[in-house]
Amino acid sequence: MQSTAKNFDVKEVSADKGYSGRETHEAIAKIGATPYIAFNVKATGAAGGVFGKMFHLFQYKREEFLQHYHRRSNVESTVMMIKTKFGDSLRSKGETAMKNEVLAKVLCHNICCVISALYELGIEADFGNQQQDG
Repeated sequence: MQSTAKNFDVKEVSADKGYSGRETHEAIAKIGATPYIAFNVKATGAAGGVFGKMFHLFQYKREEFLQHYHRRSNVESTVMMIKTKFGDSLRSKGETAMKNEVLAKVLCHNICCVISALYELGIEADFGNQQQDG
């Protein structure tokens, strides 16, 4: 989280209950973000701090909490779409090459989404292929 916060202005972090814990909540708050992490059924607000504050938000304003928490569903769906279409493994060996390979998969996914939307919605795209005078 700290390395991400160096490059991005992180406002919220959503995660499943596997990440729920006082230390995680505090680490997220330390970078200036708000944690929206699912709670274990045995959790209470007794831990206090950010964990307790978010637990009470979950208990008393559940709909508001869940609106933020379920944003992670969009990310999970996108990742699954990319893995389904382009595979869930990387062929590259080096760290930089692996990052570039992931970014290429994301770019290809976005292009596929644009093409799909063009056909499904009947949109005529103008990609600037018109000949110029001169």
